Amino acid sequence: MVTGGASGLGLATAERLAASGAHVTIMDLPTSEGAEQAERLGPLVHFAGVDVTDEDQVRAAFAHAGSIEPVRALVHCAGRGKPMRILDRDGAVTPLSSFTDIINLNVIGTFNILRFAAEQMARNELLDGDRGVCVLTASVAAYEGQIGQINYATAKAGVVGMTLPAARDLAKVAIRVCTIAPGTFATPLLTNNGRPDIVDALAASIPHPSRLGDPDEFAGLAEHIISNGMMNGETIRIDGAIRMAPR
Repeated sequence: MVTGGASGLGLATAERLAASGAHVTIMDLPTSEGAEQAERLGPLVHFAGVDVTDEDQVRAAFAHAGSIEPVRALVHCAGRGKPMRILDRDGAVTPLSSFTDIINLNVIGTFNILRFAAEQMARNELLDGDRGVCVLTASVAAYEGQIGQINYATAKAGVVGMTLPAARDLAKVAIRVCTIAPGTFATPLLTNNGRPDIVDALAASIPHPSRLGDPDEFAGLAEHIISNGMMNGETIRIDGAIRMAPR
């Protein structure tokens, strides 16, 4: 299962896993291009139109995927940010929804996906010591949130915070949990919407290599976590040694 699999990091992960011969279910919003991407990637790839915060939709998607093949791996990439400050330019408090909407998607949505993945995986026979592995996605913003990112940084810190207790909790059923914290990657959200000069400045701020990350590099790390049985309970930064400045 690859959530957010219709574009960006999720799509790169779906492409890599499908190329290795895995059955892949792309989970993304019904309005996304997930169906078209699944058709492009071939007969082993399916699409489920799902809002990751909707309990019934997520339960049904995992049940359907599990009826095709045992769910052995989850890479959860669905999420987004939205600029927010505590006080606006006039000194007034910003709407609470600007905070809760991002927490709901990135924290509650992640936990919602994780629990139904675990339910499916716990039924599997052991394979190389595992019943399954869950790879979550945080961000370097969890550690160095910038001005205007208080909602997003808090949400991604929540994903980092759930990683180790989730791994400890699910150890009893032989399910591993890790999180990837990417830095600045060349996803459509950035390259299609960001001003070219800002994108170039972001790339130049990365110590080495001084470029945006390639989504396939994220996918390669996700694939390695799936295959490496000792990777568990850890959040791994993939960021070219960047440490985000306040702004």
